Order: sequence, then structure tokens, then C-alpha cells
Amino acid sequence: MTAIPAKSFCLIRHGETTANARGIIAGHTDVALTGLGRQQARALHQRVWPERIALHSSPLSRARETCGLAFPGHAFTLHDGLRERHWGVFETRPLSEQPRREDTPEAGESWPDMLARVSRTIAEICATGDGALPVLICHSGVIRAARVLWTSGDVGNRPANARPILFKKTGQGFKEKQL
Repeated sequence: MTAIPAKSFCLIRHGETTANARGIIAGHTDVALTGLGRQQARALHQRVWPERIALHSSPLSRARETCGLAFPGHAFTLHDGLRERHWGVFETRPLSEQPRREDTPEAGESWPDMLARVSRTIAEICATGDGALPVLICHSGVIRAARVLWTSGDVGNRPANARPILFKKTGQGFKEKQL
């Protein structure tokens, strides 16, 4: 059963990482931001938000650092459920070797398990707070899971690094919009 978030939320993929630059799979592997990734994160600091925000982040360092650079001095909450998918034996291999999303990699996380984790985590985050827009610093896989769960039903293209995507609540569904 898919949990439905109670309100709109914003997802931001972390800045570019060393794994992104090298074209390798880094689901659970903790990789650093590149210089460009830090610039991308800092550029988010210039953004004017239309309403008050509440910050949440994946515990992986690339997301935490993006959050800290984008929102200096703002408190944020870590959520294990916002981490990237664990690709098991495929971690640190070239992206060209990544298995199909529907396949469960040996020693990794299945796609249905990831969908359930993301659904539960985002719904829980959206159920808390005092009216602030939840802004979640996360990963490509989390954004793709949100698309499957609540918008098009398709994973879509890999989201750009450090670009806010608003999931605007529209009745029982959501509409995805680049901010």
C-alpha cells in the first residue's frame, strides 16, 4: 500500500559527486561532492523560496554537504529512508553495468522495497511540521521513486544535480514542477 503525502514537498538531488563525474554506481557508497557539486549546492543558497521551508536530508555525506552549503545556518533532519538505493554487488561499477531497475541486485535492495521505503519516509515527513514546505535533499533514485509513486508512474530522466523539483499536491496526486 502506497502512503500518500499529506501536502506538497520539494526534492533536490545532491550536487555532482566524484561518482557522477566518473560514471560509476554509488548507491550506498559514500562519495564526495566535486568542486562543481559544491558550486551547484552553493548556488541554491541564492534561491528565494515562496514560503517557509523545513529541511530534511539523506544521511549520505553528498546530501548532507549539499544541504549545508545550500542552506548555511539552517537546521536539518537526517532520514535514513531518503538514502539512495543499495545496488549490492554493482556498487562502484560503471553505470553501463547497472542492472534493470526491476531486477534485485545480489546483496542489494529490490525496487519494490525502495518504493515502499520512499513512500513511507516522504509521507512521514509531510505529516509532520508546522505548515512549512518540506525540502528534501536526496538522490536520483528517490526522485525517480516519487515519480513512479505519485506523478507519471514512470521513472523519467535522471534528475539534474542541485535542481529543486516541486511535487505539488493536486487532489490525490501530485504534479512535478521544476523550480
